Amino acid sequence: MTSRMTRRTLLAGTAGALVAGHLTTPAVAAVGSDGFASVNALGQNGTTGGAGGTVVTATTAEQFLDYIDTVGALTIQVSGTITISSKQGVRPNKTVVGLGSSAVINGGGLDFYRSYNVIVRNLRFTDAEDDAVNIGQNSHHIWVDHNEFSGAVDGAVDIVRGAEYVTVSWNWFRGTDKSMLIGHSDGSSSTDKGRLKVSIHHNFFDGSRQRHPRVRFGEPVHVYNNYFRANELYGVASTMDAGVLVEGNYFENVPFPVLVGYGDSGPGRVVQRDNVFVGSGAPQTAGTVQEPRGFYPYTLDNPADVPRLVRAGAGVGRI
Repeated sequence: MTSRMTRRTLLAGTAGALVAGHLTTPAVAAVGSDGFASVNALGQNGTTGGAGGTVVTATTAEQFLDYIDTVGALTIQVSGTITISSKQGVRPNKTVVGLGSSAVINGGGLDFYRSYNVIVRNLRFTDAEDDAVNIGQNSHHIWVDHNEFSGAVDGAVDIVRGAEYVTVSWNWFRGTDKSMLIGHSDGSSSTDKGRLKVSIHHNFFDGSRQRHPRVRFGEPVHVYNNYFRANELYGVASTMDAGVLVEGNYFENVPFPVLVGYGDSGPGRVVQRDNVFVGSGAPQTAGTVQEPRGFYPYTLDNPADVPRLVRAGAGVGRI
């Protein structure tokens, strides 16, 4: 068995992917982020992940945990099912991407603690015992794209504790409960206010219950061109003076599509425009919100087309 130190030495001089000690041809093309993950800020020119670094392939949990803990740029291709526990830290400058349509992270999740410039794509996250993806502690420039989430005990994707410049796009939330929390708690104003800049677009919230997202303090949080279907508790909730723009989405059979305030949390601010509501309740709105166009350009798809576009494009095997 190759030791951790030996494996890292091999990585430093390897031009292709390392699979069980053998080199293979890199299989992942460079991609560009959008939304807040694409913004030049905090010394980072958008989100490029492991571009320019070595490409490796993980087929075991041992390899996977070693690669995400490696210092430096690295593209980590995931092959098959990787079963881990708890939340495992990911160092900066990584692309973690599934091969084909059968790559799975099972049982545990990914944790970002003061990390940055990471892309997570084309992975199924199943049965995480805590969060599937936790972006926290001032992490920034994280792009979560074309993944599928199911069965997490806590959050599918949480963005908390001063994280910012995050994009969550083209993911399939399949019957998740706590789909996406932005802002850790009502007492987190000192760490979260003025941060938590997040773009959420073209996701399929499919029979998921709540938090699509639930936001505290963040502004602007831009929720656009998502497909909300049969969300039992609510769609989007803006609380604790958060500023959320809900734009160009399609809500189908969602009794409470947009809420101002939730539970014990005080009210936030919400602007909604150009959304479609089918078999759904009326959205709540309040106040004004900073426009995301001041940070990045974007083009809305026709909201009437969103169910078709999202069903065809969200989830794994579509990149």
